[in-house]
Amino acid sequence: INNPDSKTNKRKRIKEEEYLPVEATDDAFWDQFWADTATSVQDVFALVPAAEIRAVREESPSNLATLCYKAVEKLVQGAESGCHSEKEKQIVLNCSRLLTRVLPYIFEDPDWRGFFWSTVPGAGRGGGEDDDENARPLAESLLLAIADLLFCPDFTVQSHRRSTVDSAEDVHSLDSCEYIWEAGVGFAHSPQPNYIHDMNRMELLKLLLTCFSEAMYLPPAPESGSTNPWVQFFCSTENRHALPLFTSLLNTVCAYDPVGYGIPYNHLLFSDYREPLVEEAAQVLIVTLDHDSASSASPTVDGTTTGTAMDDADPPGPENLFVNYLSRIHREEDFQFILKGIARLLSNPLLQTYLPNSTKKIQFHQELLVLFWKLCDFNKKFLFFVLKSSDVLDILVPILFFLNDARADQSRVGLMHIGVFILLLLSGERNFGVRLNKPYSVRVPMDIPVFTGTHADLLIVVFHKIITSGHQRLQPLFDCLLTIVVNVSPYLKSLSMVTANKLLHLLEAFSTAWFLFSAAQNHHLVFFLLEVFNNIIQYQFDGNSNLVYAIIRKRSVFHQLANLPTDPPAIHKALQRRRRTPEPLSRTGSQEGTSMEGSRPAAPAEPGTLKTSLVATPGIDKLTEKSQVSEDGTLRSLEPEPQQSSEDGSPAKGEPSQAWREQRRPSSSSASGQWSPTPEWVLSWKSKLPLQTIMRLLQVLVPQVEKICIDKGLTDESEILRFLQHGTLVGLLPVPHPILIRKYQANSGTAMWFRTYMWGVIYLRNVDPPVWYDTDVKLFEIQRV
Repeated sequence: INNPDSKTNKRKRIKEEEYLPVEATDDAFWDQFWADTATSVQDVFALVPAAEIRAVREESPSNLATLCYKAVEKLVQGAESGCHSEKEKQIVLNCSRLLTRVLPYIFEDPDWRGFFWSTVPGAGRGGGEDDDENARPLAESLLLAIADLLFCPDFTVQSHRRSTVDSAEDVHSLDSCEYIWEAGVGFAHSPQPNYIHDMNRMELLKLLLTCFSEAMYLPPAPESGSTNPWVQFFCSTENRHALPLFTSLLNTVCAYDPVGYGIPYNHLLFSDYREPLVEEAAQVLIVTLDHDSASSASPTVDGTTTGTAMDDADPPGPENLFVNYLSRIHREEDFQFILKGIARLLSNPLLQTYLPNSTKKIQFHQELLVLFWKLCDFNKKFLFFVLKSSDVLDILVPILFFLNDARADQSRVGLMHIGVFILLLLSGERNFGVRLNKPYSVRVPMDIPVFTGTHADLLIVVFHKIITSGHQRLQPLFDCLLTIVVNVSPYLKSLSMVTANKLLHLLEAFSTAWFLFSAAQNHHLVFFLLEVFNNIIQYQFDGNSNLVYAIIRKRSVFHQLANLPTDPPAIHKALQRRRRTPEPLSRTGSQEGTSMEGSRPAAPAEPGTLKTSLVATPGIDKLTEKSQVSEDGTLRSLEPEPQQSSEDGSPAKGEPSQAWREQRRPSSSSASGQWSPTPEWVLSWKSKLPLQTIMRLLQVLVPQVEKICIDKGLTDESEILRFLQHGTLVGLLPVPHPILIRKYQANSGTAMWFRTYMWGVIYLRNVDPPVWYDTDVKLFEIQRV
């Protein structure tokens, strides 16, 4: 006997009717979409295939419109009534699943794009029939209903009432600030965990994220002034739950402890229903914070503290309340809570206990890095708090771990970039360089040479590894990596011998004639390295005998640079040699040493791995702004130098990253109209090579070291190092140069990069159900490795 309610029959029945226009008043027809009691979001995705949604969109647009309108109406009714019965809760969940399924297909069609922003007859703000002229657009009704439902007692939050007879008016008088989901910023009470509430929140957040995802269906605009209307409305004063929801999302993420009270293997006994909620919360949070700080005045904070969690400093700052609240957090205990939470989660994949798989491994570290970036970018007080103590190292070590682990994997180029951007931002502050002097004792298994030293050694050794054994697409990051080293170099008290050798190996590789002549930008890398050596010699000579010794040993490299040929035959010959010699950055010439115990080599992506394309990042000259450190330690901004367009490696509009990469990749073919080096060009920068300090050091120390060797018949390093440790160059070196710091500066290019990166991560991470998979996204391309 045919069970009329079996899923297949039900689907057939809906399918037969869905192409004929159905009256909006035909409740019997529309209710079958959400009346089913036991569906999951996966069921909805299986029952409503993509082809069918597209077919209804083309063949019977009025039905699709009515379906959306009816589903939103049900959510609004649920929010109004407070969802007391199980049936109402089920209807709300089913409508939210259905909209999550359908929305991407509405966004992918430009003709439908305005649909949710149009008003629906009879849906006036006052609820009466006659006030259509101030009716809300469907999108606004939907967003406000989701916000209300996220603070609905006994559905998404614990009820504070003893009695079960809550009247409907209470939904409107309810102060959602008393129902914040988790203790933390601005809220001290941690509610009892409730599995059902977490699941319901998660489904509603998934719908919210889907609403925001319209951004994926617009191509990357060169000027990222285009604000997302969904985010703009949701984060405006129209949403009375903006503050408690922002706080709930932030606290839910930062309070999460995936390990589960430190009991090994705990996660195998109890399924962790919190993680999917935390992940969804992190994704919604970073999307609401997608705000171009370059184009708007971010609030300046005057250092006053008020009694509230949010700083009341003027000016009021951005319209987006989430960005506004984030920028105004200012209490030390709140900063501590956020930093500890993010550090704990970022370190999670590094937790190597003696029991493999004993801790649950979280997967949302990329979202956490975006969140950390936003915090530092929008809230300078938070940035200074992070750098005030060595807690910043709890963020640094996981970032270096991710960078080292992802260096050979083409599908994780975005992760490499955001890690480097964060370190660039931190390196603009003196405190970061000072913190790096802390000895590195935590032995996280990493595929790098074993060394004994500080966090600065760890940073440089990992950077060396990225440059010498990462894949081609990381070349645009070399400038950034070396800029970070330059920024911290004046504060590094003592580098290990392993690190000193790595730095000289990089100089050796980057200063070969053919590498310098094969691309317009390559000489910048040599300038950065010379600046590092000069900063250390002038400002930290005393503790750095290892580096001084390495410079003396490799002195021929500096002499070759000073005598670099500039005549056309020599340039031509150097470029010819390229065809016979291997890549300059092979491991030869760098004593690799054995890797750390327990480490796995960095692996390339599995063939077929999906990745999303990224827009190009601006060149280092656009990413940073030069500042000079004056005697008292304050920074003075320097005027940017006029751009020479011929040498400028910064990407133009469009998809320039490829061109920029080609330009960096050594090539000797200039026939195709490509750039080729001229004697004038070589002279223009060779004359500016800052070699004076190093040449003076060699002039003074080399004869003394040679004398020791001859006198004592020495071949032993330790004696020479002892001599260098006690030596001094006071009065012998040129006058110390002023320290230059290249500070990250916000710009629309990086804002656009973050937008494409963030949505690419969200697209790839949402596979169950596959919300956006196989829809026509325009913000990035989906590629297979």
